[in-house]
Amino acid sequence: MRNLNPSPSNGAEDEEMTVELDLEDGSHVVCAIITILECQGKDYIVLLPLDENGENDDGEVWFYRYHEDENDANAEPELEFIEDDEEYEIVADAFDEYLDNAEFDELVDD
Repeated sequence: MRNLNPSPSNGAEDEEMTVELDLEDGSHVVCAIITILECQGKDYIVLLPLDENGENDDGEVWFYRYHEDENDANAEPELEFIEDDEEYEIVADAFDEYLDNAEFDELVDD
């Protein structure tokens, strides 16, 4: 499991929400939250890892199973690795569909 530490935004609506992941090797990575998807009754979070300049040049995203404690609104969400290839593909397909819909919405809004 990975720890998820949300970074509060300063109130600017166009600022992306970020989290800091504590990796197993003791390092930390700041990631932009792209979206939270639901697939087959489970929640997944899509994260965009950022470099020290707050940028991502390769477009790589990370998928994790995402759990919130429904009984404690103050508890930090937990992330779990997706080890099953089939489950990972389902999430990747759902993210592709999300991107297709986002691009369509952007075209319609223009």
